[in-house]
Amino acid sequence: MYPGLRDKCKRVTVNQKGKQMLKSIYQSAKKNITVLLLLLPALLICLPVVLIITGSVMDSIELKQYLYPVFNGGEEFIRWKLMPDYPTFEHYGRLLFMTPSFFVLFWNSVGMVVCILAGQMIVGVPAAWAFAVYRVRGSRILFALYVVLMLLPFQVTMLSSYLVLDRLALMNTHLAIILPAVFSTFPIFLSYGGFRAIPMQLLEAARIDGAGEFRIFVKIGLPLGKSGLLSAIVLGFLEYWNLMEQPLAFLEDKALWPLSLYLPEISWMQAGFAMCASLFTLIPAAFVFVLGQDYLEQGIIYSGLKE
Repeated sequence: MYPGLRDKCKRVTVNQKGKQMLKSIYQSAKKNITVLLLLLPALLICLPVVLIITGSVMDSIELKQYLYPVFNGGEEFIRWKLMPDYPTFEHYGRLLFMTPSFFVLFWNSVGMVVCILAGQMIVGVPAAWAFAVYRVRGSRILFALYVVLMLLPFQVTMLSSYLVLDRLALMNTHLAIILPAVFSTFPIFLSYGGFRAIPMQLLEAARIDGAGEFRIFVKIGLPLGKSGLLSAIVLGFLEYWNLMEQPLAFLEDKALWPLSLYLPEISWMQAGFAMCASLFTLIPAAFVFVLGQDYLEQGIIYSGLKE
């Protein structure tokens, strides 16, 4: 090899290495900036939870000192410490050992949410399977009507729901909350996306092998469409665990209220107790969200697929 050609090859190699190094530095810097930009809103979102945790272990005197400008119309800025000067667990002791009404409302919420989700799986999942698998005349129009009903807020349907529940003598009972939620169209919409992702050829092959429709639904539909089902369960739990408008409209007896209506009954003079109760209310929702996060993402993807 000629010396000039050898030097030229060396320069080309050096230039390629330099370009690769610059590209690597650029990608690394871009990644770090992206992570930083995503961390900032994440910190802002998590900040209220941090304030609840720290406020739940503050004594009443310290909380009153910090929150006084807010509730008394003061012009001063509030101060807050991430670590209290005198941590105390008096609010936890009061909530867990001296407030039986909290546990009554807690189990009311658990019972209503479990019944609603079980009913939605029994009613909504077969309906979603029928919409996704069987093509009959008018099915698309009916599914579009389901989507429209899903978009209607509770304020629009409150009066008609009240009249129906009153005629059925279900007012001031848990069934007034459970039955309308069982027939919600939202779990049908999410489950439909998961079932639509199943190849139709697989179902046809099962029919050719002699499998009945119910067996296809149980053995193929439910296992392969579980992402949409679990995402509907997770989103349904988060929605009905924090239910407020329906219980206020249909339940008069406070002993029947869910836990979501317990917090507004706490005055600001009991801010530490309120933050402690808020923390215990948040724990089940956060636990379910963490467990079903992967299925929730897949279900949202399925719900956005076009036919």
